[in-house]
Amino acid sequence: MKTAKGKGAAKASKEALKPTDDRKVGKRKAATVADKSSKQKAKKEKRAKKDPNKPKRPPSAFFVFLEEFRKTFKKENPNVSSVAAVGKAGGEKWKSMTSAEKAPYEAKASKKKDEYGKLMNAYNKKQQSAAADGNAESDRSKSEVNDEDDEATGEVDLPICLFV
Repeated sequence: MKTAKGKGAAKASKEALKPTDDRKVGKRKAATVADKSSKQKAKKEKRAKKDPNKPKRPPSAFFVFLEEFRKTFKKENPNVSSVAAVGKAGGEKWKSMTSAEKAPYEAKASKKKDEYGKLMNAYNKKQQSAAADGNAESDRSKSEVNDEDDEATGEVDLPICLFV
């Protein structure tokens, strides 16, 4: 008899080897599907939101080539509108090119990468300065800040109670 190896080996037990009723198996499957969906929701909530001001990553040499290739491919094949077909044709052409033919695209890509590095440095400095400014204000609670604003304007918040 062969023994199981890997992740499933620890889960195998006498209960798992017994024949089970179909109704129980169906319930068990439904419970595991619910667990997976709740885990996925938890992962999505933990994920930080993207900053729209953050610079986009630069394209690789292949994508720089693909920008020009698309234009020529559309002129040669005006009836082909499939993105996949253009991508496949571009990939085949890129593989068949020599390193000398790829050199101008790699140079453009490295230039864009350098520009991206400069933009990211500026972005990171801006983020650090914004974080430093935010820490200075966070020493006081929001209610203290609101109280000072109210005192300056002369407004006082009164509770509203309606009893009929």
